[in-house]
Amino acid sequence: MSIPTALIGIASLSCLMSVAVLGSLFHAQIPGIRHWCLASGVLAAVTALLLLFQRSPSIILGASALLVVASLSALQGFRRFFHLRASLSGEYLAVGAILAGLVYWTYLSPDIDARVVIISAFLGYVRFVIAWLVQRHRPAGRPRYGYYFVSGVALLGAFVHVIRCAVYGLGLAHETDFLEATPVNVAFLGMATLTLPCLSVGMVMLAHDRLAQRMERLATIDDLTGVFGRRAFIARAEALLGSAKGAKSPLSIALLDIDNFKSINDRHGHAAGDQALANVAATISREIRQADVLGRVGGEEFALLLPRTGKEDALRLVDRLRAIVASAVSEGPAACVACTLSAGVDEFRACDTLASAMARADAALYAAKAKGRNCVVPAGAEQGKWIEPVETAVLNRR
Repeated sequence: MSIPTALIGIASLSCLMSVAVLGSLFHAQIPGIRHWCLASGVLAAVTALLLLFQRSPSIILGASALLVVASLSALQGFRRFFHLRASLSGEYLAVGAILAGLVYWTYLSPDIDARVVIISAFLGYVRFVIAWLVQRHRPAGRPRYGYYFVSGVALLGAFVHVIRCAVYGLGLAHETDFLEATPVNVAFLGMATLTLPCLSVGMVMLAHDRLAQRMERLATIDDLTGVFGRRAFIARAEALLGSAKGAKSPLSIALLDIDNFKSINDRHGHAAGDQALANVAATISREIRQADVLGRVGGEEFALLLPRTGKEDALRLVDRLRAIVASAVSEGPAACVACTLSAGVDEFRACDTLASAMARADAALYAAKAKGRNCVVPAGAEQGKWIEPVETAVLNRR
């Protein structure tokens, strides 16, 4: 068995293994997985055809065409993975031109070097685009290793194919047989065989990261409202409190509760109650500043952290939110439900823990409920310690 034949056999086995691994991820419904699996399956068929029918021009032509299609399918998989548009029309035109060239240089004017040039040029383009896509659209805040691995392998494969295209295009090497055991052919096939399974491993790494991202989101984000859940909010609040103490900058907290929420469920049903929660959370999320942190800490209770904000400014900001929620138009099952908020606000003190500040804000929230609801009360006001009135007019939107 010649070295090129052995390399093709190794590539065939690696493609079959990739199909098995990627196929096991179908249930996760990750965009792009099916395209990657299809590409690996087609490549397995390509290598099998080359092994079984090494001397048949028609089989080699078909295998070459399938190789181009498989590469485009892999690229499309990466685009779908990053939620991008489908392949460009120019790419389909290029595939058509390549197929025409393969027919011409197989039957009308047989030339293996020319076929190598056009296929290598296209494969180099595909690998370059994959490397660029992975780096350009790598999600912020995610571990970088898998994305750097994929882009690095794709870039290495691109250089291999571009160099191969140049070597044969400039006449620096010639082939009379696709699997001829020349040093140049062995070197290029060896590099291609090395990068192919590595790219498949990279695909699995990206799929795993997407699954991990989903699990982390389930653990941190409240599914109904789309804001932080209680545990994630507390973790974020502790971190912000530590930063605020270190920088000696003000930090305020507000606890907000939807008024008469139980009656919404009783009168309109739980679907309307869920929609009311989602609507209120969406309204608050739209209006708060980028640095502010919103979390759902109870059934109908939200907590809001306001970095670099003193008590008076926090009162005005929260009262603005209260007024906006009261005037908001609900959607969905809660379209007929008018929601109002009661809130308690306090500023962290130098000796405060998160629990102590939240306890004071919670007491102020209860005072707001006792006051008649749909109002904002600062901590201390329930004991007569706060005399400055809260601004209740709806301020202009930022």
